[in-house]
Amino acid sequence: MPLYTFDQRQITAVSNTQFGIEGIRERDDLQAALRDSIDVISPDTLVISEEFSEWNESKRRVDLLGIDKQANLVVLELKRDETGAHMELQGLRYTAMLSTLTFKKTVDFYQKYLNKREIKKNAEEEILSFLEWSEPLEEQFLSDIRIVLASANFSKELTTTVMWLNKRNLDIRCVRLQPYKLDEKILLDVEQIIPLPEAAEYEVGIREQIEERRAASKDMTRYVFMENVYRKNRLVLAVVQKYLKDHPDTSFKALQRVFPDELQNRACAYGVVAPFEKAKQILDSTGYKRYFLNEDDILKTGDGQQVAVCTQWGIGNIGGFIEVARALGYQIEAQ
Repeated sequence: MPLYTFDQRQITAVSNTQFGIEGIRERDDLQAALRDSIDVISPDTLVISEEFSEWNESKRRVDLLGIDKQANLVVLELKRDETGAHMELQGLRYTAMLSTLTFKKTVDFYQKYLNKREIKKNAEEEILSFLEWSEPLEEQFLSDIRIVLASANFSKELTTTVMWLNKRNLDIRCVRLQPYKLDEKILLDVEQIIPLPEAAEYEVGIREQIEERRAASKDMTRYVFMENVYRKNRLVLAVVQKYLKDHPDTSFKALQRVFPDELQNRACAYGVVAPFEKAKQILDSTGYKRYFLNEDDILKTGDGQQVAVCTQWGIGNIGGFIEVARALGYQIEAQ
């Protein structure tokens, strides 16, 4: 789209140019600028890595890696040329390779990125603050991956491929970065060309349907217990804490009978409660925090056993736990 100046009732075209002609380098200039102003091409995104290459047996690099406010991963590929040069294929490869990324690994990669840039921040705290979470929610993390392609222009072959992929429920966006020169200044026209404006409303409607189905499966219901509002895992912790307060002589074995392992998982991979040492061992051996292990959350039974409460609760198992809690006389209401 051409740009014009409007001065004293005179309209004058501004000459477009190319990044290469202006000596603007792809990685050192364009990528560095977009890294620190990522909202220009991907609003509500937190950049967590640059030149990401934490692969097994691969030297491929993701230009920029981020997460969005919905806890989705965002793969950002940048080019300064006029065709986009197979960006969509690179984005798909990276998406597949990153599909198993966990919250813990993401924190590790982000901390490396912060340390490399000498930014003195705690990665986990920054991610939790960005997502507006009080604690990690592994089951809601990276439910989807978005791809953002930013280039001076795109070939028809690339745009056709991207539109075809988006019809199959991928989320790939093409953002055109057209430089212009006005006197000694470089102007940048940033325009999202895919999804196309005339198709945007339709695609938003389709995505809203998908998000509604995902939201239903995640079930973000909160619960009121003892005049406090809790998410599912914190509700379970509060109920078990209350039970031990009401029954201070309860042994660990007796507590397991009140809240049997099957309430958490029919296969009994994790119990509602576990000895602290066992819960800590699971964290050390797998890297996954499956129990509340902060000092304030550790409970003690009547026989002196330190106990941890499981954090893994969702729509598939919280109902059974609430039934048991209500049978014990505890009032719990969905909010």
